[in-house]
Amino acid sequence: MKGGEALIMELNRIVYQSGISSPLTSRRGRNARLRYLNSAKGREALREQGVTDRAMKSWFKGKASPSAENLQKLDNAYWTRRRENLIRSGWLKRHLENNGAGRRMEIYPIDQSAVVEGRSRPNVSERSITVRYVWGDLVDAWADQDDGMMDEIWEDIISDLDSDWTAYAYVSSVGIGA
Repeated sequence: MKGGEALIMELNRIVYQSGISSPLTSRRGRNARLRYLNSAKGREALREQGVTDRAMKSWFKGKASPSAENLQKLDNAYWTRRRENLIRSGWLKRHLENNGAGRRMEIYPIDQSAVVEGRSRPNVSERSITVRYVWGDLVDAWADQDDGMMDEIWEDIISDLDSDWTAYAYVSSVGIGA
């Protein structure tokens, strides 16, 4: 995949790992999501998922539990709202900027074991670099779902590697130490 796509996947992983860890099907997980969404914006997110005001009212009062179908809507609303809050509050940018120290990024190149000999790139290994100064623009591009800007930022990141930076234009994945 393109490096920009790998960055999108990694930012999504960071957001999903920073949220409620209790499963949606557990009482604790369901109640945590309901508490998180018990606000005007939270109710708006639920409405956007197709939940009725009547259902929300009974859930928030504890008189009823969401059906299996509505559990998925509840989870979708939670993650949508969580993503928006992390972006709006600036938490994600601050977390990645790490007080100016940046974050370590591991770059995993494409597996070339199946490539015909003579056509593969020799000695393309995993790389680990500290990335600074791009996190604000990266989070903004991710928030705006701007794939083109994500690709540009990726090119900026890998241009610091060395003369063989083009070997990392396409990767199997990236990992951010966050």
